[in-house]
Amino acid sequence: MIEREFTLHKAQLYRLLILISDNHLLSGNISFKGGTCAKLLGYLDRLSVDLDFDLTGNTEKKVLRKELYGIFKKLGLKIKDESSHALQFFLKYEAPPQKRNTLKLEILDKKFIHNKYEPKYLADIDRIINCQTINTLFANKLVALVERYENTGNIAGRDVYDIHHFFMKGYGYNPELIEERRNTTISIYMEQLKHFIRNHITQRIIEQDINMLLSYSVFRRIRKTLKQETLFFLEEEIRRMI
Repeated sequence: MIEREFTLHKAQLYRLLILISDNHLLSGNISFKGGTCAKLLGYLDRLSVDLDFDLTGNTEKKVLRKELYGIFKKLGLKIKDESSHALQFFLKYEAPPQKRNTLKLEILDKKFIHNKYEPKYLADIDRIINCQTINTLFANKLVALVERYENTGNIAGRDVYDIHHFFMKGYGYNPELIEERRNTTISIYMEQLKHFIRNHITQRIIEQDINMLLSYSVFRRIRKTLKQETLFFLEEEIRRMI
């Protein structure tokens, strides 16, 4: 997806995010995370197409679901599919033929005590939203690559790109969160992650998943070295822990 083709989708994301942030019940119970959050905060330079949140309040999901229904109706978004037990929705909007017309919204209700949040100003929508801290975003991204495969059998090349990008930017990560999520030490998990990338990430996975999320110049520059450089960063982290 090149940038100009993403404009309509981005407008739909922003409209939905604005109404969610303006809804006091929703904004008081959920916190922004994931690729779109990182992109809007300036931590990532790639396109992101979904809205992901953590459920951080105590309001019942059925109450929040009702609020979301009202927002979907107001925006003219049709529910293409939704989970009956989780707050996960696939929403359809009007778009030209053969163009992307669906976005995903998910509010994860699994809580981790080491997830950290802070209010952040998102200039693109002129709103302050409670977001995962960069250390939390990075830690969760380090886990996401392996857990996505364990839970669904899928591998996302964008997870590798994000790990690489965060290392390149010198961001820190929360090791306690990784240990909580993986129930092992940070050094053992980093070894596991290194072996996973070495054995499972192929050039085809990298090119198919990230070529539509990056500008051509960035994609061309990184595609051949992404895997090896990411392994280098992980090896350096493991060496630092010894």
